[in-house]
Amino acid sequence: MTAASGGAQTAGRPTRLPRSARRKQLLAAAQQIFVAQGYHAAAMDEIAERAGVSKPVLYQHFPGKLELYLALLDTHCDAIIAKVRGAMLATPDNKERVRGAVRAYFDFMDHESEAFRLVFESDLRNDPQVRERVERVEQGCIAAVTDTVVSDTGLSQANAELVASGLVGAAGQAAQFWLANGRQTPKDEAETLVAALIWRGIASFPLQGESTPGTPAEIG
Repeated sequence: MTAASGGAQTAGRPTRLPRSARRKQLLAAAQQIFVAQGYHAAAMDEIAERAGVSKPVLYQHFPGKLELYLALLDTHCDAIIAKVRGAMLATPDNKERVRGAVRAYFDFMDHESEAFRLVFESDLRNDPQVRERVERVEQGCIAAVTDTVVSDTGLSQANAELVASGLVGAAGQAAQFWLANGRQTPKDEAETLVAALIWRGIASFPLQGESTPGTPAEIG
């Protein structure tokens, strides 16, 4: 079986990697096994073999299979939350913020489809620790958008969270549908369609200082 990228052996001798690089290598190998076989069928022996390391090396970094799996979930959960928060902070233009949030989900589904399956289609979803991490993705993305909605519109925290949940839910569900149906619509076109739908609702909320809602703007 071919070792994961980063090669753990050279001329028959283990290659010494910095701890952070070794951890990244092990996580990459584990992701391949977990996605291909599911959590329950995956074995630490096979993960170690895929990474090209001994089991003791694997256990030096992760004491068990669940800890390894949770570390993978944490990595990807943090990544999607950071993408959405980055979209909110990248520009003061709210139309572009909506586009950015939608793009964050489509990018995640498109470029990290293995990670998506690991997080959202896990065969371990009923485990409380796994479920908590999946829920944290949604709550983290909603919180990132809520901060911007409160700042720009002056809505109450509760109302802003409701609006943010609508944006996050629409973007996430549409991106999942797009991926599950074989990316039939070109990605840029799909992002524009979903962003247009969301923007028509978001744009009707007045900015702070405006007395009446603005006319929903066109996008595209």
